[in-house]
Amino acid sequence: MRRVFPHPLLMISLTLMWLLLQQSAGLGHVLLGLVVAWAASHAMARLLPHKPRIRRPDLMVRLIIAAVADIFRSNIAVSRIILAGSTRQTTAGFITMPLELKDPAALAVLSCILTATPGSAWLEYNPVDSSVLIHVLDLIDEQAWIDTVKRRYETLLLEIFQ
Repeated sequence: MRRVFPHPLLMISLTLMWLLLQQSAGLGHVLLGLVVAWAASHAMARLLPHKPRIRRPDLMVRLIIAAVADIFRSNIAVSRIILAGSTRQTTAGFITMPLELKDPAALAVLSCILTATPGSAWLEYNPVDSSVLIHVLDLIDEQAWIDTVKRRYETLLLEIFQ
């Protein structure tokens, strides 16, 4: 059954998204949505080299809470920067941060967290020296920023995935 439907949840969600984007939900739209979702799930099965092994699923809740709290705080901080306008001077900058993470799933989660947090963006991962280039909107102390990301996210991701 896995060969015919490699990612059933993805197929169902893509079909539902297809139907939500259409103006009518006739039989033709349902069938076309199923065909497109089936093809996308097969493409996804070929793209995924391995399934991530989650060793500590209990820590995922802690990671999600920390990420949501930081995203909320960053929204407030970026809103203050925007509302202050030219009266507040910001120092945007780039940080090259060394990482201990090697698992592709853990790196993907970290990139999603950093990019979803307003005021920061994951720009480039260098697998040779295992470092990441990050853009920060209001960079005050580079080392404090690196320590925060490593302590708050990387240690949890190491425990969850490696």
